[in-house]
This record gives sequence, C-alpha cells and structure tokens, in this order.
Amino acid sequence: MPQKVLIIEDDTHIAELLQMYLNKEGFDVSIAGDGVQGVELAEQLQPDLVLLDLMLPGMDGWSVCRKLRETSSVPIIMLTAKGELEDKVTGLNLGADDYIVKPFEMKEVLARIQAVLRRTDRDGTSAPKRLNFDRLTVDLDSYELLVDGKRVDTPPKELELLFHLASSPNRVYTRNQLLDEVWGFDYFGDSRTVDVHIKRLREKLENVSPLWRLKTVWGVGYKFELLSEPGQT
Repeated sequence: MPQKVLIIEDDTHIAELLQMYLNKEGFDVSIAGDGVQGVELAEQLQPDLVLLDLMLPGMDGWSVCRKLRETSSVPIIMLTAKGELEDKVTGLNLGADDYIVKPFEMKEVLARIQAVLRRTDRDGTSAPKRLNFDRLTVDLDSYELLVDGKRVDTPPKELELLFHLASSPNRVYTRNQLLDEVWGFDYFGDSRTVDVHIKRLREKLENVSPLWRLKTVWGVGYKFELLSEPGQT
C-alpha cells in the first residue's frame, strides 16, 4: 500500500507540482488549500506524512501544527518562505520534524520526506515505545509522560528528546547529535533549542527520583544518568 502524504498549501501551483512529483514516486497524495481543511483531512485520511506551509489563510501553519499534535504524532515537514532562525525553531518546538525553505528543489523535498519516514520507522514495529523507571514512564505510543502515574503535559519534541536520552541510559549525546537524531535536520548554527528543551524537562522532573537524572556533561552535551538500578521493566 502506498504511503499517504497530505500537502497543506494554498499556492495551487506549488501544491500541484508537489502532488505530481510525489505521485510519480509512488506516494498517495492529497491536497488541502487552507489550514482548517488541512486539519479536517488529516483526521480523515490519517496520512503517513504532512507537508505543511506556514503562511496559510484561516489558520496558519503554526496553528495547524499545534492542532495536529494534540492528537497525532504524524511526521510534519514545514514549507516556509521565511529563513529566520526563530521561525524554524518555533515550528520545531511545536512538534514539526523538519522544514524546507522556499524556493526548493523537488529532489530535496523527496530526500527529506524519505529521511523523515526512515527516522520515524527506523526501529521497526517491534521497537519498544514505552520506558519505565522509578516513578517515571515515557510512552511514545500514547505520547504521554507519567510521573507517579499522573500525566504531565509535555510537548511532543520534549517527550521525544527524553525518550531518546532514556533509551540509552548513561550515554552522552552532543547537542549536534540530538539535533540530528531527534529533530532530524542539519545543524544550522544554534543549539539553544536543545538547551531550552532540557531546561523545561528538568523543571518537570526535578526531585522526582534519586535513582536517575538529566545530567549536563560540561563541554560535551547531555545524558540520562542512572544513579543506581531503577528496576526498569
């Protein structure tokens, strides 16, 4: 069965070119011309990936991304004519998986789609999506962070970052590695987004357990450190 791509783009010329190119590559492509329709089609079609323009009528791309992330972990690649760093960081912090700046080459779009789909499926269906530590559960199936069994509101990228670190306890990751492996885009000159996410996670997890912690390894990066055997299940 072909993988489904939903294009949310108000420029019909761009949308139809993308659709034609991706159809030739074997994707099943649908188009929404505005943000509201995009949210509705995403709920109906359950696509494997969304190409999302930022500048949309009715509901802009940031709002669409935020709405989709309330119920779905579908990979999202943002299409934007804006090159400012903060626009990119805002989209990524809202849960987008990658971004492409207009004008773009179709080959770049295809390469990024394939990279995001590989990354989201790289571990296969048998990979564990739930990690349990003392008083802590990180669940990527339901996209929930549980502390003492109680759900803690956590944006998708924070949860994915914590899951990635906790999947390899005591391993140190550089900021560039985390940007590449969690966000999945080339390092673009500022690692503050990683630092901000770590800071927010620490605020949520401070003093939860004496058996683990998010640790800064100065001059290198971060790790999820086990201080003693947590009885992980």
